[in-house]
Amino acid sequence: MVETQIGCVFFKRSCQCQVRASGWISVPKLSFLSFVVFLSIIFFLGSGSQSVFAQAGFRTITDAFGRQVKVPKSVNHVICSGAGCLRLLVYLRSHQKVVAVDTAETKKRFLDARPYALSNPQFKQYPVFGEFRGHDSPELILSLKTLPDVIFKAYSRVGDNPDELQNKTGIPVVAINYGNLGALRNDFYQALRIMGKVLAENQRAEEVITFFDFHIGDLNKRTVNIPDIRKKTCYIGGVAYRGPHGFQSTEPAYPPFSMVNTVNVAFDPDKSPKELFHADVSKEKIVEWNPELIFVDLSTIQSDHKANAIYELKHGPVYQSLHAVRQGEVYGLLPYNWYTKNFGSVIANAYYIGKVKYPKQFKDIDSREKADEIYTFLVGKPVFQKMNRLFSNLIFTKLKLD
Repeated sequence: MVETQIGCVFFKRSCQCQVRASGWISVPKLSFLSFVVFLSIIFFLGSGSQSVFAQAGFRTITDAFGRQVKVPKSVNHVICSGAGCLRLLVYLRSHQKVVAVDTAETKKRFLDARPYALSNPQFKQYPVFGEFRGHDSPELILSLKTLPDVIFKAYSRVGDNPDELQNKTGIPVVAINYGNLGALRNDFYQALRIMGKVLAENQRAEEVITFFDFHIGDLNKRTVNIPDIRKKTCYIGGVAYRGPHGFQSTEPAYPPFSMVNTVNVAFDPDKSPKELFHADVSKEKIVEWNPELIFVDLSTIQSDHKANAIYELKHGPVYQSLHAVRQGEVYGLLPYNWYTKNFGSVIANAYYIGKVKYPKQFKDIDSREKADEIYTFLVGKPVFQKMNRLFSNLIFTKLKLD
């Protein structure tokens, strides 16, 4: 006999049912009378050795935690929990399968630097299943009009437990590690492959991975043989980290700098991965470094007017002695760490930095056109101009500090 379990949530005199036979199958809302008939049929079928639910079939997926998760062979409805998870679903061209979003997607905001969200404004109208950064509500999930077949969950918080959410909802939870384009690039690629396997989008996952590998390789090829004497020192300020920051906020292992083989004055190989991911450095240290080129992550303009990096560079006496400020070598970059890393913006920033530093090696590149080429491939639309307007047309420009 096939073991069949049924879970139902009653509300407004109707019920939402799931039937599990070594997995879960969603069925539409039923009236109470219809549900009784349906329940009788289920028990009747459950007495046979080959129920329709066993025949429907499931697959076993190994997630990023090494968990063996049973998911339906055909996955048509999903939700994405955690920072960046929905972004990857858009990269895989499967966002039409989303049935609900977290509050990060529905929040009204004047500024937005998430290309995947700008290309999909419909997300703002979707039902909500929980708070942003992975604070899910099992009750909201189970009350959705259309239940997801699978929950993808990107993990970033200590103590996260995918089994807990899976047990509370009865819905398969597939965990991924979001990764980055630096030391954790393999985690990023693994996340794409896991999601691609669940969604039957293996080919698209490999296309996205090839896309990033090609561009990272192209950036390196253009700059790897440049002699050290031509490698001007660089600093990036105003880097976002769980919100906007001022000029002293930087990323010592900023991926676009390493992609074009430049010298990041804030980099220290003896620092831990956590310290290399984000740092607040002293003004005195920045003056000591005295970078030849300064780049500003324009997420900083979310800060209070007098606390953003551009204002500080304009009005902070200590910064007036900096070589880059005196020479007018200060440039605006795409915000890239906005509800975690926007991978396309990382690559676009690298091409712009390369063009500023080594114009001969990047003479064939129009930075704005390149950004839209990247966004069109990843999120389906050329959203650079839309994003640039939101940030006062300062992206990929020399910033005026007078």
